[in-house]
Amino acid sequence: MNLMITGACGHIGSYLALHLSKIKKFKKIYLVDNLISSKINSLLSIKKNKIIFKNIDISKIGSLNSIKNIDIIIHCASLTNAEGSFKIEKLMYKNNVNCMKNIISYCIKKKINLLHLSSTSVYGSQESTVYEDNKKFINPQSPYAKIKILEEKLLKKNYKKLSFITLRLGTIAGVSPGMRFHTAVNKFCLNASMNEKINVYQTAYNQYRPYLSLKTALNCFKFLINKNVYNNNTYNLLSKNYTVKQIISIIRKNKKRLKIKFVKTKIMNQLSYKVDNKKLLRFGFKTKNYIPKDIKETLKALNFIY
Repeated sequence: MNLMITGACGHIGSYLALHLSKIKKFKKIYLVDNLISSKINSLLSIKKNKIIFKNIDISKIGSLNSIKNIDIIIHCASLTNAEGSFKIEKLMYKNNVNCMKNIISYCIKKKINLLHLSSTSVYGSQESTVYEDNKKFINPQSPYAKIKILEEKLLKKNYKKLSFITLRLGTIAGVSPGMRFHTAVNKFCLNASMNEKINVYQTAYNQYRPYLSLKTALNCFKFLINKNVYNNNTYNLLSKNYTVKQIISIIRKNKKRLKIKFVKTKIMNQLSYKVDNKKLLRFGFKTKNYIPKDIKETLKALNFIY
């Protein structure tokens, strides 16, 4: 079995590449990235015996045609950062949508199973706990979230032509070779490590948000691949719903002298929602909350700052 991971140098992609490369059933793993982030160093620690790296911009039509015999694609490649998407809205639409269209075309042509990564940010501000199969919960607040909905619609439009599964991921936490620090947990840990005040969105302190450990994500991908689950359905994937206050409390257990500063943001209302993951759990996947462990490991990884 041969696997392709797009966006392989990124936060999620590099973690998957590192750990999935250890699985014997994968004979070859193609790591695809356009290196726009210049993070080729993300892949330096990966064993090279079955790894093939391709410097490819998959937003270009036909860019993947030279790669043969792929069985599964995990599509991580995209411009990310919901809050930052307001500044690069046109570029994000062009890049991410073109990437999705080309991945779909390639999967249909080569009969490849697709694991598509969406985001729980598609739900936006909600008063009740949200789940996947009710359209009334869809309320994206940022260009990034709106694009994720568009990607999901493109897949549904090709429902009868390919086999896929869509996972709406919670906010990522955890250490990876291509780690980024624009997501809440990682950013807060970096601030704490530098003895800086943690900037907290003014109305979000006691509001809930879904968080996803990279460990949970990896376990889910392994589960779905082993079960050969490509049922053209959508599932929420998270470790646990936390308030910002609860996340900061966990950080404070490891960093006693921690201070916060309340600030404003364009997408402040996006931060108020709980996400239900029972649909995925009913399917047989068993999850575990690794978020406290992720925070401890992230702070430990950053202790060189002192």
